[in-house]
Amino acid sequence: MTTYAPAEASERTGLSLDTLRYYERLGLFGPVRRTSAGRRVYSDHDVAWVGLLVCLRNAGLGISDLQRLMGRLRDRSGGPTGVVELLEEHRSRLHGEIAKMNVALDVLDDKIAHYRGAADQSKK
Repeated sequence: MTTYAPAEASERTGLSLDTLRYYERLGLFGPVRRTSAGRRVYSDHDVAWVGLLVCLRNAGLGISDLQRLMGRLRDRSGGPTGVVELLEEHRSRLHGEIAKMNVALDVLDDKIAHYRGAADQSKK
């Protein structure tokens, strides 16, 4: 198993050391193994899990959403149903946001074309 010092884990995940520690403190991943001197040592699994967290954050899930997700993953009594419901709920919201963004892009494209045409007309 490959392990990483905190700085290496930070570089691999794109998160600051403070954010890695914050996510660990919130229970979003870990617990992270420590050396006999008390220094954190991140595993491939830790780094991969943090990569998933980063992806979900980029998709718009908030910290509280991630905490709910972790709670559902830890509570195995309901099986994966709770996890699937949470992710589907967010997926639906994300599709709504994408639709709004596509409308905004269309408006911007129209305005760019309009003003580009006006600029071309004024050059004549």
